Amino acid sequence: MIDLPQGLIRLGAQAGSKADAIAQVAALLVQNGNVAPGYVDGMLAREGQANTYLGSGIAIPHGTPETRDLIRQTGIAVLQVPGGVRWGVGGERVRLVVGIAAASDEHLDILRRLTRVLADDALVEKLSTTTDPADVQEALTGERPAAATTPTSGSDLPYTAQVMLPNPLGMHARPATGLATLVRSRGGRVRLSRESGESADATRLMEVLSLGLTRGTPLTVSADSPELLAAVTDAIRSGLGDDLSAAPASTAPVRREPDWVPDGAGATVDGVAAADGLVVGVTRQHAPRPLDVRDEPGDPAQEAARLDNALAAANAELDTVISDVGAKFGSHKAAIFRAHQELLTDEGTVQDTVARILDGHGVAWAYRAATDDRIAQLQKLDDPTLAARAVDLSDVQRRVLRQLLGIREADVQAGGPVILLAPDLTPSDTARLGPDTLLGFVTAQGGPTSHTAIIARGLGLPAVVAAGNGVLDIPDGTPAILDGSAGRLYLNPSEADVQSARERQGVLEREREAARAARFEPGATRDGARVEVAANINRAADALAALEAGAEGVGLMRTEFLFLERDSVPTEDEQEREYRAMAAALEGRPLIIRTLDIGGDKEVPYLGLAHEDNSFLGLRGIRLCFERPDLFLPQLRAVARVAKDYPNVHLMFPMISTLEDFRRARAIFDEVRAELGAPRVPLGVMIEVPSAALIAEQLAPEVDFFSIGTNDLTQYTLAMDRLHPQLARQTDAMHPAVLQLIALTVQAADRHGKWVGVCGGAAGDDVGALLLTGLGVKELSVSTPQIAGVKAALRQRTLGELQALAREALAQPNAEAVRALVRPPQPEGATA
Repeated sequence: MIDLPQGLIRLGAQAGSKADAIAQVAALLVQNGNVAPGYVDGMLAREGQANTYLGSGIAIPHGTPETRDLIRQTGIAVLQVPGGVRWGVGGERVRLVVGIAAASDEHLDILRRLTRVLADDALVEKLSTTTDPADVQEALTGERPAAATTPTSGSDLPYTAQVMLPNPLGMHARPATGLATLVRSRGGRVRLSRESGESADATRLMEVLSLGLTRGTPLTVSADSPELLAAVTDAIRSGLGDDLSAAPASTAPVRREPDWVPDGAGATVDGVAAADGLVVGVTRQHAPRPLDVRDEPGDPAQEAARLDNALAAANAELDTVISDVGAKFGSHKAAIFRAHQELLTDEGTVQDTVARILDGHGVAWAYRAATDDRIAQLQKLDDPTLAARAVDLSDVQRRVLRQLLGIREADVQAGGPVILLAPDLTPSDTARLGPDTLLGFVTAQGGPTSHTAIIARGLGLPAVVAAGNGVLDIPDGTPAILDGSAGRLYLNPSEADVQSARERQGVLEREREAARAARFEPGATRDGARVEVAANINRAADALAALEAGAEGVGLMRTEFLFLERDSVPTEDEQEREYRAMAAALEGRPLIIRTLDIGGDKEVPYLGLAHEDNSFLGLRGIRLCFERPDLFLPQLRAVARVAKDYPNVHLMFPMISTLEDFRRARAIFDEVRAELGAPRVPLGVMIEVPSAALIAEQLAPEVDFFSIGTNDLTQYTLAMDRLHPQLARQTDAMHPAVLQLIALTVQAADRHGKWVGVCGGAAGDDVGALLLTGLGVKELSVSTPQIAGVKAALRQRTLGELQALAREALAQPNAEAVRALVRPPQPEGATA
């Protein structure tokens, strides 16, 4: 917000005419260095184009767009004329002249305050006659300074710090809302800046979202006090309420082969799976009532008052939604709509709307134009999760426009229980849905990371998104079966298909209940072949939740998170405390600690690493550790100190591509162990690059175990960046080329009596878990929520069946053909 120093306020003035008053207020701006002298001509020219009289004795003269280049710094000047000066042809008399030099939009907050001043006759009278400039400052800026101030730049914040965004889904609406709330509660100013120079006021949600901040983005945080800087950086490092151990959303989810398909469906609609579940019902189309927004200008003061009323009413609606959603689905889902409240009151959006009103447009048209611009900005973001927030802003836009137009939203639940078909659904639409009247939904547009999809999963409703516009042509009442897990809608199924689907529903429910009930049983195939199912976690605090979910140990502790979630290198003692707490929590179960794996998609600004054009092929993993013994040695010492007390500790080196890499790493650790008197620790290597798999025969005699990182092994084998928005869909670890390398690794390990684990994404995929076991993998390390399901999938097959499947998979032409091989076993009495 712009400051209003007392030097830009002149009280008790006299003016013989409107032109004289404009010349006086322009002179204040010139004297303060805000504008060049010629700017007054633009202010006078504007009067010939539009009436700048607001009402209640207040006018806002400002220049034309053609004279904007004469503005040196955005500013506001106030000329008080207690006796009044005639302003318009209607005989209006102005006593408060607010001159505007607008190089950007900072002045618009003051204009918004002016529209509220107009509604308070007593305040208008006070400002028109006061002899204290602080009264004007307080009314127009919200602050009453003790002394005169001078304008300061929003970027002139003296305290800065570097942080890296740790949020798996980037800076989306909920953490950005938390950040804005924190800054406002402290009463200070904070800006976030990217290396590219783009920056945003931390209290302006749309500005922050438009930065497109993804996980790992280096940020400069600037604040006006060291205390506020510390509070904000601590909050960002902690995730601003997000679960930092959650897996990042895939840019394109892997399509799962359906576990069940009908034999006689009339047609099949393919989309993207957004929420699991299988339901049978009839379809019903849902299209939101179009909003007829016309540009109908009115009195600016009245239009601004209408905007305030609409925003207040929409905010009250959201209060009710938050209460309802919180009661039904918990505070996490309700936080989606708290973010909507933040979008609703975004200063930049409101100010842009006010500016359009002052330029002679109607309030509904102005608000739609202001929000349309921001929706378009979000849609252009590369990250699909952040781009999906455009739907949230569209939801807020519609809520406000309904208030301005006096339109009630149609009830989306009418006619249930049905399978709803729609162009798209907003989070507000979805929150009004209920399992008693709705079976599931299919949308033509949308994405699996949208807030709509998140709410659908919370409701337990199967959902398919991005099914294409053809879904909008399906007649109401069409019999259908919706398979959310496969992303398919089957139309006009036969009676036999319907009966089969209902039987499948019962099977799925029983499987879910059985998997959870048996989560503490050891991982094994149906005939008892042991496969350890462990957890991938980031910190000691995650260990208890993993054990409660049935984890048999920790197959991957990602130590880089000790570095990513702070602004300085963790000390040896700090690392030891974390590793010790993890080892103790596991009570003797295996703990595999991976040494620092920085580089590629994980960057740490405070380490000062040189920029690399292709960081996935540069200094990452063990290569970086060799270059930075100041990072590597303290970590190895911390591990060795813990290993002296906890024999369950294992150590694993990432990004090993040659035999020399492993020998060098082992030699360094052996020196550390000898120095500390630590015992021998089982040492393993990550198989992440094809060269490591191809020399597994040479590595196997020297290592204690292998752990395969399928995410990186897949991208390096197929030469496809797994973060690339167009190629990510094709980076499937079930590709036969990747499986061949895994098979080579397992065969080499078997010949030398060593075991192989997998800690990549394929281990948590049901198809991947089965085929990896068939290839001879002895340990699967997955995210905590996947543990019970993976164990259940293993219990359905014998080792012989899985070995046969694996041999067949190696001969397939592509990943799709491999996935098609794996069909669920049919329980007795079930029909396919």
